[in-house]
Amino acid sequence: MSLGEGGRTRARSLGLALAAVLGLAATHAAAAENCHIGAYRLADGKVLDIGPSAQDTLRWRLNSGETGSLVPSQAGGWTSRYGWTGRPDGRVVDLGDCASGALHFDGSQARRIPLQMTETTFTAGDVKLAGRLVLPPGSAKVPIVVLVHGSERDSAREFNMLQRMLPAMGVGAFVYDKRGTGGSGGAYTQDFTRLAQDAVLAAHEARRLAGQRAGRVGYQGGSQGGWVVPIAATQEAADFVIVSFGLAVSVIDEDQQEAALEMRLKGHSDAEVAKALEVAAAAEALFESGFTTGFEDLEAVEAKYRDEPWFKDVHGNFTYIVLAMTPAERRQRGAEFRWGTPFRYDPMATLAALKTPQLWVLGGQDLQAPSAETSARLKRLIAQGRPITLAFYPKAEHGMTEFEVDAKGERLSTRYPAGYFAMMRDFARTGRLAPAYGEAAITRPTAGR
Repeated sequence: MSLGEGGRTRARSLGLALAAVLGLAATHAAAAENCHIGAYRLADGKVLDIGPSAQDTLRWRLNSGETGSLVPSQAGGWTSRYGWTGRPDGRVVDLGDCASGALHFDGSQARRIPLQMTETTFTAGDVKLAGRLVLPPGSAKVPIVVLVHGSERDSAREFNMLQRMLPAMGVGAFVYDKRGTGGSGGAYTQDFTRLAQDAVLAAHEARRLAGQRAGRVGYQGGSQGGWVVPIAATQEAADFVIVSFGLAVSVIDEDQQEAALEMRLKGHSDAEVAKALEVAAAAEALFESGFTTGFEDLEAVEAKYRDEPWFKDVHGNFTYIVLAMTPAERRQRGAEFRWGTPFRYDPMATLAALKTPQLWVLGGQDLQAPSAETSARLKRLIAQGRPITLAFYPKAEHGMTEFEVDAKGERLSTRYPAGYFAMMRDFARTGRLAPAYGEAAITRPTAGR
């Protein structure tokens, strides 16, 4: 369910509540103020995005999918490192003087794209939400993508790079801090209906600010946002819906599927997987109760299996949070995890009823939001004539990044799949896709689309 800065090691890409529990947003504060942050055009026409990252580092991304971190060097410049691996990649990056509007990237000059940015606040009930409209240069009408948060608790206005990448590719973007995060008021929540209502109001504000420039307006939601944006599109008509690494199963099903997938990847037998799911079910019941009931049941199943060799490999999407606590901590800290999460919400009825064209982009290596059952469900809806396009990147994980595996067996993200950003741009423009986008396997609507 969680979505932060896409593409990390497995250890930094954990689950539903990690950002909430650890307060990771604070590590980004220094880099978020850097004057080099923006979108640039290289001499060959590619888009280069410079965005904030952890502590005092920056992150560069190309619209072709390559990415790396920029780390301050002792000599006063910047060292580029490959993906999220931490290894120098040999690229020479000179950010230069911010006032010049230009930088040098890997032997090519890049000039800042003069994106049009409008800061705003809008009202959602009795809560003020902070947003930003970002449009491409010029006065032409453009599609606008309302960017909807995942479960992360940091500021989307600071860290969602699509707010620059899409406008640099000719598509407007409206980004906002969801309630209880960043510059927005209210309390943090995972109530999908409430969040969908906020997204609808964000779309209203995007249309208002864009005026005559507003063309097609729709939503893009990653991870938890994949539950939210179809609900928003049923509350009020939208021109398109884009879901990145989301799910067409419930929150409970997600945890069960992740627990089973990781156990199997670690070589455990069907019998051991079944026992692990028994543990996960007890942890899920405690979480679902808001940490009010189920303590003894979980302690009993832990006592039953704790000494078995496979027990240490039980993870799940949020089961691991519960298992990491002592019995006393579970009783003391329960209020921290009561976010209004609809654990049993089944999105299939919403998806089946939705007439809005949808693009779902899934990764075949996603551990956090396992894609097999979601992909199968979406294909059934497509066969029934629903206006859904499914793009499946076989090598991508959560955050839509590809990765390598280090000597310890940890995943280290390296890049975004080729065609991923262009795919979202094209769907926002027309609701259709070109024949090919990198290695994506595309299942298209059956109704002649």
